[in-house]
Amino acid sequence: MEHPRDNVTSENPDAEPQLQRGIGVVQATAMNMANMVGIGPFVTIPLLMTALGGPQAMIAWGVALVIALADGLVWSELGAAMPGSGGTYKFLREGLGRERWGRLMSFLFIWQFLFSGPLEIASGFIGFAGYLRYLWNDQQGVKIAAGAAGVLAIFLLYRPIRNIGRVIIVLWIGSLFTVAIVLFTGAMHFDAKKAFDFPPDAWVIGPAFFMGLGAASRVGMYDYLGYYNVCHLGDEVRQPGRVIPRSVLLSLVVVAVLYAGVNLSVIGIIPWREFVPVPASGDPAPVVSMMMERVWGAGFAQAFTFLVLFTALASCVAGLLGYSRIPFAAARDGNFFRIFARLHPTGAFPYVSLLVVGSLAVIFTFLPLMWVIDGLFTTRIVVQFCGQIIALMVLRKHRPDLMRPFKMWLYPLPAFVAFGGWIFFLITTDMKMLAYGATVIVAGLLAFLALSKGSGRWPFASTGNAEQ
Repeated sequence: MEHPRDNVTSENPDAEPQLQRGIGVVQATAMNMANMVGIGPFVTIPLLMTALGGPQAMIAWGVALVIALADGLVWSELGAAMPGSGGTYKFLREGLGRERWGRLMSFLFIWQFLFSGPLEIASGFIGFAGYLRYLWNDQQGVKIAAGAAGVLAIFLLYRPIRNIGRVIIVLWIGSLFTVAIVLFTGAMHFDAKKAFDFPPDAWVIGPAFFMGLGAASRVGMYDYLGYYNVCHLGDEVRQPGRVIPRSVLLSLVVVAVLYAGVNLSVIGIIPWREFVPVPASGDPAPVVSMMMERVWGAGFAQAFTFLVLFTALASCVAGLLGYSRIPFAAARDGNFFRIFARLHPTGAFPYVSLLVVGSLAVIFTFLPLMWVIDGLFTTRIVVQFCGQIIALMVLRKHRPDLMRPFKMWLYPLPAFVAFGGWIFFLITTDMKMLAYGATVIVAGLLAFLALSKGSGRWPFASTGNAEQ
């Protein structure tokens, strides 16, 4: 069952520009996967192994996958029931009440997004710089080049969505080709003794093990991030009730298989002790290029590194495409600066939001990678991921009439699994990063209260004038 406005387009040439529904299942899955695969697994293998001190860290991929699949069902139900630009912004606002808690949570989401969304995109450009360093040993130069890649990503997206769909397909194919080379190399030269060379204390279960598992699982979840990217472009998806759930779950399953293969390929060729622990500088070794050099020689490794750089760019382009729609959605509802609601007069895409989010990502490219990863999680978990799980459960109870083209399987079990998983990530995070995340949320709450008081809206409005 589809929504009445699933395929609505404007036929009046004099009307205001409208978002166009140009994304189908293939484009949506490609966009999710391009964002997920990207540079993530190529730069995080050393971080993953360092967290638990050996190849036993591979179990973190399984932990992260279980949580991601459960959370993917949350996104699928909400995205199919309420397709629209902004994703979580719309889910929180509609699910928790437009004028009370929904307004607060959606405001906090946009607030924290300015501190987390561009950080996630920037992590791809940081990985881009790490692999470029394999070709060009100039610390300052590679950072500048990574910033230039950010500008290129903005340029590629500065066009109508129908044209972007073709760009995303090309980038997706390039990403899969890069991963295929890694998997082929690993399959041909895999050494089980290297891959499963566990340290003596690998399975000593205690507080340190669970803290390490939490850190490793956060790295794994970071690599999976992007499975929900299509939900941020619900207004531009054809038949969203069918396309969104399929693309979310399909991209997760396929990418999980690819990630397992990539990790085993690397540690089956390069002994993990050669790149663990990650140096104090926080810059992981370009392990995939090292792997190619060991098997095929320096020349091939250098050529392959260009493919990795292409994959990193593809990930950033896909992420920026989805995230640029979030401030646009809030501004269109009157809950953010009005300038962000502007659509390009001929291309009908939110160009102001694209330019601002892209520019912030370029600036954040100059931060350390681990700071970026932990920073985006601590600012995002409570408001976005846990918040929309609660929104889904509230909607199930109070809006049984809501059209739901897709319903969560085994409800409410996946919702509880996802919620527990996000809390596990949070409590195993370093206290300094938790303080950072809490500071962002508290500052957002104060800003919300100040704006509400100035406009006389809830919680300063009378009960009779506030929506329940």
